Amino acid sequence: MDAADVQRLIESNLDGAEATVTRPRGVDDDDHLAATVVSPAFEGESLVDQHEMVYDALGEHMTTDIHAVELKTYTPEEYEARDD
Repeated sequence: MDAADVQRLIESNLDGAEATVTRPRGVDDDDHLAATVVSPAFEGESLVDQHEMVYDALGEHMTTDIHAVELKTYTPEEYEARDD
């Protein structure tokens, strides 16, 4: 599954989400991805719950097409305030 497909899945299955999905640097494996996801749905949720929401958005693809996703999740406010 390519990065654009994963981005579409996240954005269509997680309310208000904006996702950027890439291959991690130095990883030459099509099953590993890195995603930054910004969604108001993360407000008040723990980091673990935020990641679970992304995994839920990916559904069965997490067990069939994607081996691992390196996640960074933010509320819109957190994303605007980040220092990277």
